[in-house]
Amino acid sequence: METVSLTSPDLRSPPVHVAIIMDGNGRWANARGLPRTAGHRRGADSAKTAVRSAIEAGVSYLTLYGFSSENWNRPSDEINDLMGLLRYYLRSEIAALHEAGVRLRVIGDRQRLDPDIVALIEQAERRTSGNKTLNLIVAFSYGGRTEIVTAARKLAEDVRDGRRRPDEIDEQAFADHLFTAGIPDPDLLIRTSGEKRISNFLLWQLAYAEFIFLETYWPDFAKQDFDQAIREYQGRERRYGGAAS
Repeated sequence: METVSLTSPDLRSPPVHVAIIMDGNGRWANARGLPRTAGHRRGADSAKTAVRSAIEAGVSYLTLYGFSSENWNRPSDEINDLMGLLRYYLRSEIAALHEAGVRLRVIGDRQRLDPDIVALIEQAERRTSGNKTLNLIVAFSYGGRTEIVTAARKLAEDVRDGRRRPDEIDEQAFADHLFTAGIPDPDLLIRTSGEKRISNFLLWQLAYAEFIFLETYWPDFAKQDFDQAIREYQGRERRYGGAAS
């Protein structure tokens, strides 16, 4: 079968912003009789595949859901391994991301992270801040409801302190107080592992995103899976609540 370029004139433009819920690491490991940590380590390689695929597809923003606020309830050994992986990749992969022109941003509640991890995140963000090939946003210790509550609290404080009138609060003002301020909303959400829910991820930002659910477990996610999702997105008509053309 002839391969269709993702930038073919016969297709709509690729999405500007792709968000991915990277799901299925534990089940991938269990199916192979391996510890869950093996799934997380293999899943980290899939994240690198997603970054390369996004660059090749002409995507400008890629958001990866790495660790949710609810994931803190997992066993301590698993959490410690995930934090160790985060430390490792913040130390070992930032140079490669920087060379590839990737700007890294991490969104979520940093107060629950160890100080050395916060320092590594801040260093990586500063080092890559001028890059423009791809904006990589990693949601870590992130929860969509908490993000919305935090934005509402900041707006309430603005009103209390006289910096803003209540009638000046609109959708843009609210969006400007989210963790993703200045980042366009996702056009496409991909979730792996066959689950069909968004799990407290970007609740505000996904209002008009297209959803694609893949049966593939995240550790098996490959470039062809990314490209397949992009092609499906390009074949859809986005109406934003309007009538079909």
